Amino acid sequence: MLLAIDVGNTNVVFALVEYGERGHKIRTRWRIATEPRRTADEYAVWLVQLMAIEGIDRSQVSAVMIGSVVPRADHNLTVLAQKYFGVEPMFAGQGKAAWQFEIDVEQPSSLGADRALNCIAAHALIGGDLIVVDFGTATKFEVVDFNGAYKGGIIAPGINLSLDALVGKTAKLPRIAIAAPPTDGVIGRNTESQMQIGVYWGYVAMMEGLIGRMKEEIGRPVKVLATGGLAVLFDEHTQVFDMIEPELTLHGLAILAKQAKAA
Repeated sequence: MLLAIDVGNTNVVFALVEYGERGHKIRTRWRIATEPRRTADEYAVWLVQLMAIEGIDRSQVSAVMIGSVVPRADHNLTVLAQKYFGVEPMFAGQGKAAWQFEIDVEQPSSLGADRALNCIAAHALIGGDLIVVDFGTATKFEVVDFNGAYKGGIIAPGINLSLDALVGKTAKLPRIAIAAPPTDGVIGRNTESQMQIGVYWGYVAMMEGLIGRMKEEIGRPVKVLATGGLAVLFDEHTQVFDMIEPELTLHGLAILAKQAKAA
């Protein structure tokens, strides 16, 4: 069983992945807030207990694959794998888990592990020319061609980041939940509805506009795949997505781990 660890700027996701004749299956997953100073022992107390609740013994973990965009967290996660699971972890994009696809941009080494993993998983899931949209701390748009090569993308502020800036830099605006406005109208009648419209419909307009421009630039039929916690919420009011896969990054870790083992 593989322990896949997706280390993001906001959360760390741990998932247990099983492999079979028909591919891999994500058996279960857990999420914890990203804290670079959290020690291996603290991770273990939390994680091993959650595994026990699911009836899984830590001895069943035979490999650990980590995809990280938070370098300060890497050491403690390495110790976690070594001390509590008895394995040397693999890091996505490094060593035997090096990327096995073309990164066709000016600075290939600057591509974040999460973005690369999403490209791997999206190409494996549906193939063809793709735009991958990931709603995380930042909202990222990736272009993957029909050969699986990464061709570039866009990075925009994440919706939570934008809302935090709006509320934090104003004296009287209240904090609101990120949700679809109750009506399709875009003229709000009170402060809360005006903020909700600006955040939600503003993001829909940004996505549709950027994806439309990207499609024109690519010049071929393109499918759009979305991932991240807010993908389902936005999919309710736009036709721009062809597929939603909330666990895309975890699938990328599972695919990369299998490639590394074969190599």
